[in-house]
Amino acid sequence: MLSASKPLLALTSLTAMAIRLPPHTPTHYAPPHRRTPPFRSITRAALSPSTTAMAVSLPPSPKKVLVPIAMGTEEMEAVILAGVLRRAGADVTLASVEDGLEVEASYGTRIIADKSIAACADQVFDLVALPGGMPGSVRLRDNEILQRIMVRQAEEKRLYRAICAAPAVVLMPWGLHKGRKITCHPSFIGDLPTFRAVESNVQVSGELTTSRGPGTAFQFALSFVEQLFGPHAVEDVESTLIDAGLERSTEVNRVEWPFDHKPQVLIPIANGSEEMEIIMLVDILRRANINVVLASVDESTNIVGSQRMKIVADKCILGASDSKYDLIIIPGGPEGAELLHRSTALKKLLKEQKQASRMYGGICYSPLILQKQGLLQDKTVTAHPSIVNQLTCQVIERSKVVIDGNLITGKGLGTVMDFSLAIVRKFFGHGRAKGVANGMVFDYPKS
Repeated sequence: MLSASKPLLALTSLTAMAIRLPPHTPTHYAPPHRRTPPFRSITRAALSPSTTAMAVSLPPSPKKVLVPIAMGTEEMEAVILAGVLRRAGADVTLASVEDGLEVEASYGTRIIADKSIAACADQVFDLVALPGGMPGSVRLRDNEILQRIMVRQAEEKRLYRAICAAPAVVLMPWGLHKGRKITCHPSFIGDLPTFRAVESNVQVSGELTTSRGPGTAFQFALSFVEQLFGPHAVEDVESTLIDAGLERSTEVNRVEWPFDHKPQVLIPIANGSEEMEIIMLVDILRRANINVVLASVDESTNIVGSQRMKIVADKCILGASDSKYDLIIIPGGPEGAELLHRSTALKKLLKEQKQASRMYGGICYSPLILQKQGLLQDKTVTAHPSIVNQLTCQVIERSKVVIDGNLITGKGLGTVMDFSLAIVRKFFGHGRAKGVANGMVFDYPKS
């Protein structure tokens, strides 16, 4: 438990931060502006006297990417790889190496793949990227179809990638590391050939790129974006992550988050919710031994996220309504957040949460939903830049995470790891948060 005398962020004063005071009149919710994807030109052939029609070349086909998944795959790595590349415009296929498409990942999240690996056997991919996790990496290694795909990828000099345990557990037995400098998760670095092993977060060696763990997955994914689409595409995707140059965390009106039991956290989700936020929240909180319930506000437990990834909730919101939760967190994604706002059952849960002085919060677009439900009165928050002008409370714009009493808010997709670790810290103290961050190979302050 944190002591009230030890702030999360040492600040001389809140005036050092950018604080936006509430406007005089609230404005209505408007969906955030979507960044235009990088422009691809259409080349037209020059007219000649003999031509009667203009010849138009079609835009280039999207870059094709394969991300295989298995039971025990590290879900953060798989979803970040797929989500970042889809944002960049790639045609990403999540392929299951299991008998069915539904896969239970390493921390219990259930993901539905787009295809089976057998359906991908004869396709040509610009990039094949292997997530880590155990026993997921072993199950990837033991799949003969995937091995043939990867060997062909390397022989034909196309891009291939591996992160976390996968470089040591998958690439080495297949001989796809030979002649390359490679890195991997610190737990497996001793299994790599000494003269080939490096400890960089991302290591590029010809067509092969390797990385260390969930905490380096964004860097890893952005390196693909640069290789497939160029540096301008990286800038475009990076700008959506809302991370650079921000203070890590700010706390005002400090209160303890008391508990005498294993913390219970509810994360409601809907079609259009941001799946990268969902998966990172669930993964990190479960790593800290927090009981997390994913609850769909739709009739089905299957939801499709904002980047078209399919996630299976643990239960529907009505089934989750009989329990009490130490914390309820609303994920972002504008369409998903609006559907969450319409849920009568969730409104009731959030109202009871505030009345009982239990913890609640939201990230990215969802603070606007909390405001609509009267949950931000006299509060200080942070939020996605596209909705800041619609909030009527105080906003600290230069902080990734803001904690105000029993309320916690986060700024955007690139701040979810800090947001999740701030929750771990409030429940268990800095030591537990630091231990979880180390396991992910995520840079976290020593105190």
